[in-house]
Amino acid sequence: MGLLSLAIWIPIFFGVVLLALGRDEQAGAVRWIALIGSVISLLVTLPLYRGFQLGTSAMQFVENTSWIERFNVNYHLGVDGISVWFVILTAFINVIVVIASWESITSRVNQYMGAFLILSGLMIGVFCALDGILFYVFFEATLIPMYLIIGIWGGPNKIYAAFKFFLYTLLGSLLMLVALIFLYAKSGGSFDIATWHQLPLDSHTQTLLFFAFLAAFAVKVPMWPVHTWLPDVHVEAPTGGSAVLAAIMLKLGAYGFLRFSLPIAPDAAHEWSWLMIALSLTAVVYVGLVAMVQEDMKKLVAYSSVAHMGFVTLGFFIFNDLGISGGIVQMIAHGFVSAAMFLSIGVLYDRVHSREIASYGGVINTMPKFAAFALLFAMANCGLPGTAGFVGEWMVILGAVKFNFWIGFASATALIFGAAYTLWMFKRVYLGPVANDDVKELKDINAREFLMLLLLAIAVLAMGLYPKPFTDVMDASVADLIKHVAVSKLN
Repeated sequence: MGLLSLAIWIPIFFGVVLLALGRDEQAGAVRWIALIGSVISLLVTLPLYRGFQLGTSAMQFVENTSWIERFNVNYHLGVDGISVWFVILTAFINVIVVIASWESITSRVNQYMGAFLILSGLMIGVFCALDGILFYVFFEATLIPMYLIIGIWGGPNKIYAAFKFFLYTLLGSLLMLVALIFLYAKSGGSFDIATWHQLPLDSHTQTLLFFAFLAAFAVKVPMWPVHTWLPDVHVEAPTGGSAVLAAIMLKLGAYGFLRFSLPIAPDAAHEWSWLMIALSLTAVVYVGLVAMVQEDMKKLVAYSSVAHMGFVTLGFFIFNDLGISGGIVQMIAHGFVSAAMFLSIGVLYDRVHSREIASYGGVINTMPKFAAFALLFAMANCGLPGTAGFVGEWMVILGAVKFNFWIGFASATALIFGAAYTLWMFKRVYLGPVANDDVKELKDINAREFLMLLLLAIAVLAMGLYPKPFTDVMDASVADLIKHVAVSKLN
């Protein structure tokens, strides 16, 4: 087994072991096994960065074995500069979620931890798959553990939220399956994604394929107007579920645009870029305004995620290196920042059992250490220079200005809205005098929570202050993608 197979199957193996352990009397052992499994999974992914060869767009750490010979389906894995950081990010967030859920989950602990470890392996599989059917299997399989996480450990309306999540994302993906089967037939019986990139497709075919992929990936991102499932799901999901959903699962859709929509249907991507830009700007501006009036902290951060992911899709469809690189950097940064925001809300919810902003006020007086972390993450969510949240957004805005000044100007307004709703929430929750007895009795974060938030704070600051390791890795792959799209357009 190569590194990528280990990265996929180690967390899945540990997840299956946890499911076999059974009763809650073994919860202590379950938590430690989950932590050990997630840490090993993370350690396995680190050599991917250390051994990654810069300056080439070729797939690296490739594994290719026949899987279903009759239909020419292969177990084909590999990563390039676009995907390698997402493998590491997924494994890192999984460790954080296990630590975050240590005390808050008290029933069916083995199933909860097992679901997250299996989900982590499946999401890594999406980022590594180079075979169309393998990609689809991993892409759809991620729905199952997340559906169970929401439906079993969620809030009062968890069944409604779980069904809404499952139906929205599954229905969108059915059109993608039709597109994959069409490409299989068109390529003479190959599910190899790289082969599909070279297919000479006419304009009409490309348009149909583009919208088939759009149906799957737009819901997953989620783009406006198919974003309505996300706030409901975030509100009902347990804290760990919200963190993984925002940090990783939303990225699966955005990643799909880069691996399928742009390289397979480049002419259609150019032709319909105006639509993608319009939808992205609507998400950035309109959803930012919607976030301002939210009274539920989770719902506010959920709408914030839609606005931030609008930057990602905007960057992809302005077809320049700053835009696409900025979109990818924004995806990684949003992974750190959104996870931190949701886990911070989880820290408060574990103590007060309310997500309403009105239930708090003056938290800084009773939880000064925690408030310091929350301030850093709030600043990163605003896009403050020096934090991870700034780098990708700034690159996308620069790329957008290069593409069209007014599009760049419109996207820059999102920074104002982002600062408005994030700081407004921070002010009402953390600043001022102690608002009520619940806040008065709050105890500051313990060592476990401190470690969890510290790891995220280091990631947010490291990426904000020194983004070079991230941008260097993706440069060659992004340049090759832009060249491929541009050449296809000319032809």
